[in-house]
Amino acid sequence: MQSLKERTFAIEREFLSAYACKSQNTLGREREEEPCAMRTEFQRDRDRIIYCKAFMRLKNKTQVFFSPEGDHYITRLTHTLDVSQIARSIARTLSLNEDLAEAIALGHDLGHTPFGHSGERILDKLAPNGFKHNVQSVRVVEVLEKDGMGLNLTVEVRDGILNHPKSGSPKTLEGKCVSFADRIAYINHDLEDAIRAGILTSDDVPKDITDILGKSSKERINTAISSIYAQSHGKNFVEMDPVVEKASEQLRKFMFDKVYFSDSAKGEEQKAERMLTAMYSYFIDNCEKLPQSFINLIEKYGKEQVVCDYLSSMTDRYAVYTFNKIFVPRGWTFIDETN
Repeated sequence: MQSLKERTFAIEREFLSAYACKSQNTLGREREEEPCAMRTEFQRDRDRIIYCKAFMRLKNKTQVFFSPEGDHYITRLTHTLDVSQIARSIARTLSLNEDLAEAIALGHDLGHTPFGHSGERILDKLAPNGFKHNVQSVRVVEVLEKDGMGLNLTVEVRDGILNHPKSGSPKTLEGKCVSFADRIAYINHDLEDAIRAGILTSDDVPKDITDILGKSSKERINTAISSIYAQSHGKNFVEMDPVVEKASEQLRKFMFDKVYFSDSAKGEEQKAERMLTAMYSYFIDNCEKLPQSFINLIEKYGKEQVVCDYLSSMTDRYAVYTFNKIFVPRGWTFIDETN
């Protein structure tokens, strides 16, 4: 009787594009494992990611705004789910491997810092060898999870995570889907957050951009996915129509100018920099105060790397809590001696 996994292999051979990365053809894992009878290797990677500690922490990591007041702002977790959904949609339209695209998307931001991209810029200045969240995401799945054992993901998923930034060069078309999905998601949903926060109005977006992409987040995402389909279907690449891509880059620049590097954002970044800088110096001088799982890594990787590992793993709230615990004096308890 054909197993569930073999059935999946047969479906992929019959229905996926010739340029898709078939699950049966994976390059495998760094450490060999007993295969699962039901799930393909990419499906196993997806499951490992969503149950790992780093994924759970994403719900309390900021996407753009530091500790926003309100329940409806984008966090790293909701951004990751957005990217996963968009990446699957792109992969589906191009007859690519949705399971691979989903696994890459779910893992692409596991190494992100507290305080959004501001935290990344700060750690990049502090760390002797620099800090990039995509590199750290790979480090999370290769080293930091499971007390130094890592998740032992497939080559294709790790490659997609590493190369998801625009500057990357994924080896699979599914990885390219995630790269586009990441940009589509954060530009559109960060814009919605900025409007919700009162920093912008929908009318502030230049008309030459909205005329091409659309006025709502839904319209812009549909335009982007449709553009990729029209440009790439049946071909050995994933690209966006040049007109739509140019408008998308204009929207991205608009967001950097008006939101990401705005005066209000820079003011909060200065506070985050003071916090992270102080904690970096403290843990460099007091490595014994790190959790034991991080202390165990110092001999192999050096204290500078491990301190960055610890700080980048923190949620926004835990970073503030740790800073207060180390540097803010506690109140005294006085005894009433008049009685």
